[in-house]
Amino acid sequence: MAGNAADPGVSVIARTATLLKVFSGEHPRLKLSEASSRSGLSMTTTHRMLGELVAANLLSRGPDDRYSIGRTLWELGEISPLSLHLRETALPHLLTLYEATAENVHLAILDGIEALYVARLVGTNSVPTISRMGGRLPLHTTGVGKVLLAWQDEAFLSAYLARELESPTKFSITAEPKLRSQIREVRRSGVSWTHQEMTLGNTSIAVPILGHSGLLAAVGVVTHTVKAETSRLVPVLQNAASAISASLLELMDHDGVDSLG
Repeated sequence: MAGNAADPGVSVIARTATLLKVFSGEHPRLKLSEASSRSGLSMTTTHRMLGELVAANLLSRGPDDRYSIGRTLWELGEISPLSLHLRETALPHLLTLYEATAENVHLAILDGIEALYVARLVGTNSVPTISRMGGRLPLHTTGVGKVLLAWQDEAFLSAYLARELESPTKFSITAEPKLRSQIREVRRSGVSWTHQEMTLGNTSIAVPILGHSGLLAAVGVVTHTVKAETSRLVPVLQNAASAISASLLELMDHDGVDSLG
């Protein structure tokens, strides 16, 4: 990416996209030198573009000369289909799920080869997690991720499993035979779970949200491994998934929405 970003033949829009993408949950505020290094753009070009983005309120510049995502960019993100259609439609049902479980509640979709977290509800007594709204985590180490993985075709699975898979904890499963076995079970039962595969002490349970033509998203809860009650949580999750699916299908059928993101 750096080489392409430095190529004078690359368009202004492409360079702007490259520069904006250097900001992330792990790096929400950057100095000029950090933005230049991470984007592969020269210091001069980065300084000029950052100034223009600040002037347009797409970025903001703090008193410490660090840059961050601006208010206008946030406002634009809030009118995306993922926010207006998927998250807002699912939110009442996610709140019901949280009230019934008092656990972390996650709504995620497949984006590339990762689980993209579209919504997240937590409480003061919820187990700590590393997930965040708008964040991404591996498919094979998260409950929602394994649901998303299980509904993909063989070509996707083969390519995904051929990679060197991340192993965040000693319990993370990366061996292809075992992962394939788990994926078959998720497809059969319609329920996915992980035990301490993303974060030590945590268990994640998730189910699919299905539409007319297949998978729309995945919804899950994360709880302490020592108090994970699958028999109690699975029916509540399935009820939430059914309610979200019905609301999404009504939106898509009656309001002419043909895409959730």
